Amino acid sequence: METRPLGDTGHDSTVTTFGAIALNWLEQEGADQLVEHVLDYGVNHFDVAPTYGDAELKLGPKLRQHREEIFLGCKTQERTYEGAWRKLERSLNRLGVEKIDLYQVHGLEYDEELDAITGDDGALAAFREAKEQGLIDHVGLTSHGDPGLILDALDRIDDLESVMFPLNPVVAGKDDDEYDYEAVLARAEAENIGTLGIKAFAGGSWPSTDELPEADRPFANWYRPVTAPDEIRERFDFAAAQGLTSVISAGDPKLVTMILEAAADYDGMDEAAQRSLVERVRHDDSPVPEQLHH
Repeated sequence: METRPLGDTGHDSTVTTFGAIALNWLEQEGADQLVEHVLDYGVNHFDVAPTYGDAELKLGPKLRQHREEIFLGCKTQERTYEGAWRKLERSLNRLGVEKIDLYQVHGLEYDEELDAITGDDGALAAFREAKEQGLIDHVGLTSHGDPGLILDALDRIDDLESVMFPLNPVVAGKDDDEYDYEAVLARAEAENIGTLGIKAFAGGSWPSTDELPEADRPFANWYRPVTAPDEIRERFDFAAAQGLTSVISAGDPKLVTMILEAAADYDGMDEAAQRSLVERVRHDDSPVPEQLHH
């Protein structure tokens, strides 16, 4: 499987990253089998978070067995120094490892949060101490609310080594600044910061829970995914062709193999095919939240 440099980290990530939230929906035996399956395809970058149910615990056994083969990304939604330390120690404990390769500020949505994490008593102070102590190697950020806020974060945090954000043809077809993740991609590339794409496989939003209760959704994703193999391949090709370091696999285990196949077969997507896809879906409902920042 193709690999690409993850910014300045020195790590070359496979063109797909395993979104380990998928493990939360499986029993331990199934989780172990899925991790082995992902590794069989050569995937070397995994992403997990404490908010993904039991995913950290389910990943733990195979992660420890294959620690040298897996570049491990984890995250925290804590914004304070103490909170971030507490969550980091909990994640290390649940995963059963001594170090996390890429530790990310998770889900930045508001200006006040950026102020909080960059303050003297903010989460980034804990990240930097943890890095000095060898508990984490690299610092990243994830956001899916507002591209402008990510650009502000890049201005204010000079040691960010990766950013994770939505990129798909629906968003690419919208003209508003609030969907302008291409600007984030261009800025990150210019500064040699790794780029991780989420929601590549989003087909739209789910109907309201009144119309379709969460328990009745056929897939365990936050959004309604595309599910046909050719659609998944087309979406993967589009995201990878934008120049992202790596495209995160969708959260439902039923979709993982199709994404692995698409990633293994990836050999580019020409401009005409990209434009045609954007034109076809640009008026679809965007699966990325409306601008949240205020």
